[in-house]
Amino acid sequence: MAALPRLVRVSSVALVVWAGFCSAVCVEVPSETEAVQGTHMKLLCISCMKREEVTASTVVEWFYRPEGGKDEPIYEYRKTNHEFPSRFSGRLQWNGSKDMQDVSITVLNVTLNDSGIYTCNITREFEFEIHRPLFTSSRLIHLTVVEQAGEDFTSVISEIMMYILLVFLTLWLLIEMVYCYRKVSKAEEAAQENATDYLAIPSENKENCAVPVEE
Repeated sequence: MAALPRLVRVSSVALVVWAGFCSAVCVEVPSETEAVQGTHMKLLCISCMKREEVTASTVVEWFYRPEGGKDEPIYEYRKTNHEFPSRFSGRLQWNGSKDMQDVSITVLNVTLNDSGIYTCNITREFEFEIHRPLFTSSRLIHLTVVEQAGEDFTSVISEIMMYILLVFLTLWLLIEMVYCYRKVSKAEEAAQENATDYLAIPSENKENCAVPVEE
């Protein structure tokens, strides 16, 4: 069933890409919450600007909290990228956009110990002529790392349909074999009965049954 939320997220991302060709569109799409050990996991964090024509300086802070632990800074963007010393050292990669509406990061080669809560804090300072207001937003991602990928809902349905088709074809083949066997058996019985009836006819009658030859 995990494939359904994933399908919704993929559809939302496709909508964003499609709409991007028409106009500047930003849609806040939630991040995936399950990763497979040894793969790369993008922690999606999107914070749309309501008025894109206004210049703003953006600061992004990423935190990680293990289960039962405290938040620890792991990554920061403040005009330049900065990675804090942590268990993720050398495994974090900036994956945001130039307009700073997408401020995602990617965790490379995730491990089982990377499960936990990731927090994305965004602070924007808008540069108006009179004042410079600050706006903050935050996103929480509860990430679970598994050893192997679970089966997709679609693949499960396909597998079930394959087994149903296999059972149907097997039954159909058995029915055809029984039908053909009975048909052959009846033909053999009929031939055997004809042969028995012929043998039961007296010899003189057999001669009478011969076709006379005209001279």
